[in-house]
Amino acid sequence: MQLATVLGQVVSTIKGPGLERFTLLLVADATTGTDATTGTDATTGTDATTGADARTGGAPDVTGYVAVDTVGAGVGELVLVATGGAARIAAGADVPTDRAVVGIADTVVRDGAVTYQKS
Repeated sequence: MQLATVLGQVVSTIKGPGLERFTLLLVADATTGTDATTGTDATTGTDATTGADARTGGAPDVTGYVAVDTVGAGVGELVLVATGGAARIAAGADVPTDRAVVGIADTVVRDGAVTYQKS
């Protein structure tokens, strides 16, 4: 599994069999250097909640990937993403996916310090 931030939704009116019951989310891998108080990554300058990049005057960084949402996650939330076979188990064997949002993070602790706290 990996941590990712939900950047938005991908709307698809025509979906393959098995996908019709899921919301598709645009997510981007979360960095491990996010400041817990500001939500900004110290290395990239990206806001973990909005995807806005401080280096480009706030324009969002839209680099990411699509994952099926199995938990009802919302934009700006830090989520757990399963990949490969684990994603298919979470979403169902009939769902053609290799990435699935399987959890919403409340707190991340690294080296004994809280690096993320859901507000």
